[in-house]
Amino acid sequence: MAIFGKPKYTIVRLKKKEMPDGLWTKCQGCGQPIYNKTLIENFKVCSKCNFHFVLSAWERIELLIDGHTFKEYDKNLLSADPLDFKGTKSYTEKIAHDQEATGLSEAAITGEGLLDSKHIVFGVTDSRFIMGSMGSVVGEKITRATERATEQKLPLVIVSGSGGGARMQEGMFSLMQMAKTSAAISCHHRAGLPYISVLTNPTMAGVMASFAGLGDVIVAEPKALIGFTGPRVIEQTIRQKLPEGFQRSEFLLEHGLIDMIVHRKNLKSTLSQLLDYFS
Repeated sequence: MAIFGKPKYTIVRLKKKEMPDGLWTKCQGCGQPIYNKTLIENFKVCSKCNFHFVLSAWERIELLIDGHTFKEYDKNLLSADPLDFKGTKSYTEKIAHDQEATGLSEAAITGEGLLDSKHIVFGVTDSRFIMGSMGSVVGEKITRATERATEQKLPLVIVSGSGGGARMQEGMFSLMQMAKTSAAISCHHRAGLPYISVLTNPTMAGVMASFAGLGDVIVAEPKALIGFTGPRVIEQTIRQKLPEGFQRSEFLLEHGLIDMIVHRKNLKSTLSQLLDYFS
């Protein structure tokens, strides 16, 4: 019998210490957890499998443009709703939702700045905003930026992250942006000025079929999905199994559709070297 009538054993229940949210991210490539601080320090690339996470437009600008040198163009351009499009959400509701979720006014940011002390015109699309699809505003921003590059005799660098093509909610107004952006880049090319197109995961459809595919040099990040129609739709259409790695950067490099694949940590230095070669 225990002394003084106390039980022989004292049971101590320890309160489970919960892990704070937002410290770890699961890699979409290998499934391994990555400490967020480590992920950010590694340019949002998995150190185990080399998977490149999606970057926002402003993260791209921070990655490639020298600090405090970026001057944004046309930031007050906003999309209209010419077709009064209705779906599960109206077009205006969809735009408002993505504006709040991303902090962007539209799916593209354009401007000018210094890349490794080299003055360039720069554009980037963001797949978080209606999949980075090209409506009237995106097309107008890319076109105006290209025309400014031509007028100022500056190199043009555009980073494409667009999983969507022409924006269906704008119909023909959206489709015509493919021709408009391509015409502006043609004028820039005829002026003897360099245009470097950087393709990231994903770059698809009307964006890839227009300004993203027209670079004097086309650079891609590793394993980026690049093409016009997605592989699942192609397989359903032709009723054949596609080759391994179809529409990934490595497949496109092997077949001559892009010029080089560059790891994100080397992207700025590679672009700087290419600009030196052109100059």
